[in-house]
Amino acid sequence: MTSSSPYDPPEDPAPAGDRPSARLDFDRPPTHPGTPAPARPGVRRMRRRRRRAVLLLAVLLAAGAGAFEATRLAGPDWPVHLSTRHPLSAADPSLANGAGAGTRTEPRGYPTAGPGSFAAADGRSPVRGHDGPLRRYRIEVERDAGQDADEFAATVDAVLGDPRSWIASGELRVQRVPEAAAADFTIYLATPATSERMCAEGGLSTERYTSCRLPGRVVINLARWMEAVPDYGAPLEVYRTYVVNHEVGHELGELHQACPGPGEPAPVMQQQTYGLDGCVANAWPYVDGVRYSGEPTDGV
Repeated sequence: MTSSSPYDPPEDPAPAGDRPSARLDFDRPPTHPGTPAPARPGVRRMRRRRRRAVLLLAVLLAAGAGAFEATRLAGPDWPVHLSTRHPLSAADPSLANGAGAGTRTEPRGYPTAGPGSFAAADGRSPVRGHDGPLRRYRIEVERDAGQDADEFAATVDAVLGDPRSWIASGELRVQRVPEAAAADFTIYLATPATSERMCAEGGLSTERYTSCRLPGRVVINLARWMEAVPDYGAPLEVYRTYVVNHEVGHELGELHQACPGPGEPAPVMQQQTYGLDGCVANAWPYVDGVRYSGEPTDGV
């Protein structure tokens, strides 16, 4: 392998055998036979330039080699093959657990997509309520969602069995059951991607953000269950209670309602996920033993 230098003298066009005389015969003073010919000043300068060029080239090559070695020694000591599982941006949920994303999760710690299969809670709750028809419900939690089905069921049981919930009408009783055949409706806790697909089956668009209700199905979005909504102004437990009562209210035939006025409690059938419209957060359909509601609005 050859190397180039900053200066490469042009090759002599004369034949190889004639090169020495061709280089020295111009303006050379006469000499006697056997006497070496003195080099002309121009030739001596050319030789000095060549020596300087060769020396400069050697210095540059040595400096380059030293710099390369210093860079190599100062380089990182981690492996070259970096992990492709970089932290995901919460601002772009499509990067988390989308198609082919495996088990990636958002920084907040819950998956945004799952397998679409569910695990049912075991056991049954006592019958809650004093009178009226009995509505049985079942609890299912999406697998690999990081949530325990029995724990979620216990939270839902406590909400629907509270005297401020729908049983306060005195015309309804509720009970959780494990058998699908015995249930009047099922309450699902599903990842955003799965909940979106489930809601879309009924023609509802949730954009992976909201929960929904279809006939016989109450679908709670895991993202809302884990972090509520911005500027809700109340603890997460209040939002969780609200979303259970709101979606189950739809299953019981309730429609959306409006905020009665600034500073007033928000009706549980108000779409509090989209904002309170001046009201304050409220998770219960009954306040101080009285059914609390607002003006009906369009939609369900």
